[in-house]
Amino acid sequence: MPIFPISMGRNLGYGGAAPRVRGSVVIDLGKRMSQILDIDADDYTCLVEPGVSFYALYEAIQAKGYDHIWIDTPDLGGGSVIGNTLDRGVGYTPYGDHWAVHSGLEVVLPTGEIVRTGMGALPGSNTWQSFPYGFGPIQDGLFSQSNLGIVTKMGMALMPNPGGHESFMYAFAHPADLAPLIEIIRPLRISNILENVAQVRSAEQTIAVQGRPKTDFYTGPGMMPDEVIEREAAKLPCGKCAWVYYGMSYGPAHIRAYKLDIVHKEFSKIPGARKIDPATIPKDNYFWSRDNIAAGVPDLEELLWCNWTPNGSHVAFSPVSPIRGRDAEALVKLARDRRVEYGVEMFPAFCVGLREMHLIVEIVFDKTVPEARKAAMDCLRAMIDDAAALGYGEYRTHLALMDQVASTYSWNDGALMKLNERIKDALDPNGILAAGKSGIWPKRYRGRGWEMGRGKEGVEGNGVEPEVGGPRL
Repeated sequence: MPIFPISMGRNLGYGGAAPRVRGSVVIDLGKRMSQILDIDADDYTCLVEPGVSFYALYEAIQAKGYDHIWIDTPDLGGGSVIGNTLDRGVGYTPYGDHWAVHSGLEVVLPTGEIVRTGMGALPGSNTWQSFPYGFGPIQDGLFSQSNLGIVTKMGMALMPNPGGHESFMYAFAHPADLAPLIEIIRPLRISNILENVAQVRSAEQTIAVQGRPKTDFYTGPGMMPDEVIEREAAKLPCGKCAWVYYGMSYGPAHIRAYKLDIVHKEFSKIPGARKIDPATIPKDNYFWSRDNIAAGVPDLEELLWCNWTPNGSHVAFSPVSPIRGRDAEALVKLARDRRVEYGVEMFPAFCVGLREMHLIVEIVFDKTVPEARKAAMDCLRAMIDDAAALGYGEYRTHLALMDQVASTYSWNDGALMKLNERIKDALDPNGILAAGKSGIWPKRYRGRGWEMGRGKEGVEGNGVEPEVGGPRL
């Protein structure tokens, strides 16, 4: 049957005749496409379709009794393995960089052609999920955060059971502890003493993730005062603090002890740093959610902080920076200055990779209040511009913000976007697939006001150029 384009972000309609299927493979996109096609217990790999969630993959591995295999899961386990990987999402085991551990794609192009990348391009290949590169140019990146094709199959490496694991949590008393903590984390992370993505969370997020509304703690005007944050944090296992570190060590007990001793000595260089004994942490505390996630067990507790406001919704500011204390301080100051200006509720946290870190600032607002929605969006747009002016770029964003974020990557008169547009026009000449995804608009839409900017979220443009010989639209 014919393959019809599916929006990978913006559903702006279908502007042309259905493309013909070319090649010997026919894919029915009307099906859920939620099959786990293979789990190789010897090579520690899998092959999945787009509808497979992290929960589904985890449960399939458990059902097979493969105790020697772990998956890696992001904060929320209900999402698509392929979707998260294509958007360059992360998890919290040593295999947390999902794009780095994918191997081989099957992709439907906007023309209806079907391609396989890497070793998958070799008929009868027996190494599609084992060797990601194949022969010749590597095309996989064209389909990450793009609108150049629909990925229908993806291979991924799975993690060997490390033979033991141990979660740990440290609390740091003062806001000024952030910069020295980040400086300590950097060499430990690069050398893999800290083995998973480091999470450094603010005290206010630690309070909010209990799932209770802000009014349980503070009913006065404006944002919750610092003294209230200190008072409420003091009631939690972390105690009075400004920042909380969540981590996990992997391997047999003697290996973990060696690494954890190094971490403790380094973290203890910060006056007042405290390691929290897990035995003192109640089982309903968020610590145990992070314990699950860092051990590859999907969880759904993360979004409890949406209960902070009535009808809570969230949108994130997520710039990337070097792992440096001064950068952490600059980004937190940027966010908190804008928070005061726009009067929004926000929770900052750092996720530290091997050589970079993401500041994830979650803005929480009441989606039923137009003023609250506008304040959240205006604040986020201001922070994106502020960050870009300081050299920090977003690594992914909300659909309504893609044009703004794409415009910040403007070196050499926007050479990168010009290249993206040329590739888009070559692979999708009719502009039928997810127009505007990641700020990439097909030729038929350009210059017609489709781009989303301040005050233009969701506003349609002025039609599209017709196909040659086609009806005017």
